[in-house]
Amino acid sequence: MITEVKSIAVVISDEKKAIEFYTKTLGFELRDNEGHWITVAPKGSQTLLHLCKTKPLEPGNTGIWLKVDDVDKTYEELSKKGVKFPKPPRDDGWGKYAIMSDPDGNEFWLME
Repeated sequence: MITEVKSIAVVISDEKKAIEFYTKTLGFELRDNEGHWITVAPKGSQTLLHLCKTKPLEPGNTGIWLKVDDVDKTYEELSKKGVKFPKPPRDDGWGKYAIMSDPDGNEFWLME
Protein backbone atom coordinates (compact mmCIF):
# COMPACT_ATOMS: atom_id res chain seq x y z
CA MET A 1 0.00 0.00 0.00
CA ILE A 2 1.31 3.41 -0.93
CA THR A 3 1.01 5.80 1.99
CA GLU A 4 2.82 8.96 0.85
CA VAL A 5 4.92 10.54 -1.86
CA LYS A 6 8.54 10.80 -0.73
CA SER A 7 10.15 12.52 -3.72
CA ILE A 8 9.21 13.86 -7.12
CA ALA A 9 11.76 14.26 -9.91
CA VAL A 10 12.04 17.65 -11.61
CA VAL A 11 14.25 17.86 -14.69
CA ILE A 12 16.77 20.73 -14.58
CA SER A 13 19.64 21.99 -16.74
CA ASP A 14 21.82 23.75 -14.14
CA GLU A 15 22.18 22.58 -10.54
CA LYS A 16 23.35 25.91 -9.09
CA LYS A 17 20.61 27.89 -10.82
CA ALA A 18 17.94 25.40 -9.74
CA ILE A 19 19.14 25.30 -6.11
CA GLU A 20 19.13 29.10 -5.96
CA PHE A 21 15.60 29.28 -7.45
CA TYR A 22 14.09 26.72 -5.10
CA THR A 23 15.89 27.92 -1.95
CA LYS A 24 16.28 31.68 -2.36
CA THR A 25 13.22 32.49 -4.50
CA LEU A 26 10.70 29.94 -3.21
CA GLY A 27 12.14 29.60 0.31
CA PHE A 28 12.59 25.80 0.21
CA GLU A 29 15.27 24.05 2.27
CA LEU A 30 18.18 22.30 0.55
CA ARG A 31 17.97 18.79 2.04
CA ASP A 32 20.66 16.94 0.05
CA ASN A 33 23.34 17.94 -2.44
CA GLU A 34 25.31 14.81 -3.26
CA GLY A 35 26.06 14.62 -6.98
CA HIS A 36 22.93 13.49 -8.77
CA TRP A 37 20.93 13.38 -5.52
CA ILE A 38 19.87 17.00 -4.97
CA THR A 39 16.67 17.45 -3.00
CA VAL A 40 14.73 20.49 -1.80
CA ALA A 41 11.46 20.88 0.10
CA PRO A 42 9.34 23.46 1.89
CA LYS A 43 10.23 23.75 5.58
CA GLY A 44 8.63 20.88 7.50
CA SER A 45 7.57 18.96 4.39
CA GLN A 46 8.16 15.22 4.20
CA THR A 47 7.92 15.24 0.38
CA LEU A 48 11.08 16.15 -1.52
CA LEU A 49 11.66 17.53 -5.00
CA HIS A 50 14.58 15.63 -6.55
CA LEU A 51 16.33 18.02 -8.94
CA CYS A 52 17.57 15.85 -11.81
CA LYS A 53 20.05 17.30 -14.29
CA THR A 54 19.55 15.80 -17.73
CA LYS A 55 19.47 16.67 -21.42
CA PRO A 56 17.37 17.08 -23.37
CA LEU A 57 14.96 18.81 -21.04
CA GLU A 58 11.40 17.56 -20.86
CA PRO A 59 9.46 20.87 -20.84
CA GLY A 60 6.02 21.53 -19.49
CA ASN A 61 3.51 20.63 -16.86
CA THR A 62 4.90 18.53 -14.03
CA GLY A 63 1.47 17.91 -12.54
CA ILE A 64 2.89 18.90 -9.17
CA TRP A 65 0.56 20.84 -6.88
CA LEU A 66 2.08 23.16 -4.29
CA LYS A 67 -0.41 24.17 -1.61
CA VAL A 68 -0.54 27.87 -0.71
CA ASP A 69 -2.69 29.83 1.74
CA ASP A 70 -3.51 32.64 -0.71
CA VAL A 71 -2.97 32.27 -4.47
CA ASP A 72 -3.21 36.00 -5.20
CA LYS A 73 -0.75 36.97 -2.46
CA THR A 74 1.71 34.24 -3.47
CA TYR A 75 1.41 35.28 -7.12
CA GLU A 76 2.22 38.91 -6.24
CA GLU A 77 5.18 37.95 -4.02
CA LEU A 78 6.72 35.55 -6.54
CA SER A 79 6.08 37.82 -9.54
CA LYS A 80 8.08 40.55 -7.78
CA LYS A 81 10.94 38.05 -7.51
CA GLY A 82 10.85 37.41 -11.26
CA VAL A 83 8.94 34.12 -11.27
CA LYS A 84 7.10 33.58 -14.57
CA PHE A 85 3.43 32.57 -14.58
CA PRO A 86 2.11 30.94 -17.79
CA LYS A 87 -1.30 31.10 -16.05
CA PRO A 88 -1.89 33.88 -13.51
CA PRO A 89 -4.46 33.34 -10.73
CA ARG A 90 -7.86 32.16 -11.90
CA ASP A 91 -10.84 30.16 -10.75
CA ASP A 92 -12.38 27.72 -13.23
CA GLY A 93 -15.15 26.73 -10.83
CA TRP A 94 -13.26 23.98 -9.00
CA GLY A 95 -10.80 26.14 -7.07
CA LYS A 96 -8.44 29.05 -7.39
CA TYR A 97 -5.02 28.33 -8.85
CA ALA A 98 -2.08 29.73 -10.81
CA ILE A 99 0.63 27.99 -12.79
CA MET A 100 4.23 29.12 -12.32
CA SER A 101 7.36 27.95 -14.09
CA ASP A 102 10.92 27.50 -12.91
CA PRO A 103 13.97 28.61 -14.95
CA ASP A 104 13.85 25.39 -17.01
CA GLY A 105 10.16 25.73 -17.95
CA ASN A 106 8.90 23.11 -15.49
CA GLU A 107 5.37 24.18 -14.54
CA PHE A 108 3.86 23.86 -11.07
CA TRP A 109 0.28 24.38 -9.88
CA LEU A 110 -0.19 26.74 -6.94
CA MET A 111 -3.55 26.03 -5.29
CA GLU A 112 -5.29 27.10 -2.10
